[in-house]
Amino acid sequence: MSQDGAMRDASANAGEFYQYDEEFRNSMGTVDEKGKRIWVYPKKPSGSYHRKRVVVTIFLLSLFFIGPFVTIDDNPLLLLNVFERKFVVFGQIFWPQDFVLLALVLITFFVFVILFTVVFGRLWCGWMCPQTLFMEMVFRKIEYWIEGDANEQRRNDSAPFTIAIVVKKIVKQAIFLTLSILIAHIAMAYVIGKDAALAIIMNSPANHVTGFTAMIVFTGIFYSVFAYFREQACVVVCPYGRLQGVLLIKDSIVVAYDWLRGEPRGKRKKGVMNPPKVGDCIDCKLCVHVCPTGIDIRNGTQLECVNCTACMDACDEVMLKIDKPAGLIRYASHASIQNGVQRLLTARVAGYSVVLCILLGLLGFTLFTRSEVETTMLKVPGTLFQKADDGFVSNLYTIEFVNKTFDEMSLQLKPLSPEGISLFMPEGDRIVLQAGGLAKRMCFIRIHADQIEHSKTEVTLGVYRDLELLEEVRVKFIGPVKSSQ
Repeated sequence: MSQDGAMRDASANAGEFYQYDEEFRNSMGTVDEKGKRIWVYPKKPSGSYHRKRVVVTIFLLSLFFIGPFVTIDDNPLLLLNVFERKFVVFGQIFWPQDFVLLALVLITFFVFVILFTVVFGRLWCGWMCPQTLFMEMVFRKIEYWIEGDANEQRRNDSAPFTIAIVVKKIVKQAIFLTLSILIAHIAMAYVIGKDAALAIIMNSPANHVTGFTAMIVFTGIFYSVFAYFREQACVVVCPYGRLQGVLLIKDSIVVAYDWLRGEPRGKRKKGVMNPPKVGDCIDCKLCVHVCPTGIDIRNGTQLECVNCTACMDACDEVMLKIDKPAGLIRYASHASIQNGVQRLLTARVAGYSVVLCILLGLLGFTLFTRSEVETTMLKVPGTLFQKADDGFVSNLYTIEFVNKTFDEMSLQLKPLSPEGISLFMPEGDRIVLQAGGLAKRMCFIRIHADQIEHSKTEVTLGVYRDLELLEEVRVKFIGPVKSSQ
């Protein structure tokens, strides 16, 4: 029998050797028994997964920094202006009147997050979350560059201050503050638009007190998070880590330690045959030293784990040195480690997938049929119908037009049904809508009394741009009740 086969047989009952400190479930790795913060000094990561994350980070952060300046048909790529309640996504503008569409987008997004987490765990946190990208791939790397690796940082913080140490810390904090200012300005550009953000930058703060104050607040938040709060944002603030406790199943793919192969832990030397009941884990604790949240992945999946893959790279490097196959810590599910079979399609995954497909279809249909103009027409409250001497009955309505595009347009309201109705707009038949603007008008609808069959008649009007019908509006016309003969 091969050595690997013998090792797997020897590990078949590894559960009896899998002993870990249950205390980790009752405490946080970054807080001591007195509730004092334990500062984390993660060892500088390296390896194949880290190199892949660097490439992904460069791509995603490039998109973040150029996003406010990219336009589609002269419209911003992304704008989340909560102050003016105007949102632009991929060049398409959305208004508060699109509440149903917005609610559908949010529901679809949440279902996607649930499905993604059920299948792939916290893959988002390690590879795409802005907090992780900026903290681990930008600010932490600057810290390594200026102050050295974990051991050197720990020595500098415990040693008496010297000029060299003070200079390093001042330079580091100055760079951190500069980056925070840059990130704050880019974030504001996504909220108020690049032109408004540039106006705040180029003009005196006195001319933009609110905007300047917001810049300071954003800068303070980013600086405090990346310079001091750090991993606590993931451990304490972010609800996603706690959400995974509800969503993860035994078939979810996470960063996992193969306890069957690794336990029981024991020291060994390269080239020396292992004792029959010793696993591949040599208890070097490198997986703990590189963890940015200070946990031991060998204790199992924990809410602090952001799936950054640092422990996977560190463990693979050790396995290579002792002539063992890589993957003692790898992307895997609890079930695949225990049973040797990885299942992606489960009953829960299938159920979420069906719901997500339905929502995506509904969302696509809603977007495809979305009108460029939204018209709201209501009868003026407290008014009754009016009957003129020429036999016509009239109702008074208020009309609100919302332009959902970035183009100015000229509209006209025309009657469609029933036949014989007429319109009168005191302010003129033409309605000019500014780009992304709103207009309100008053309108009289007139129908001859002989054509009124019921006390409430449904009237259909068409909203036209030139000869193009953009939208149909239906309202109730109130008329006199005909006496029975």
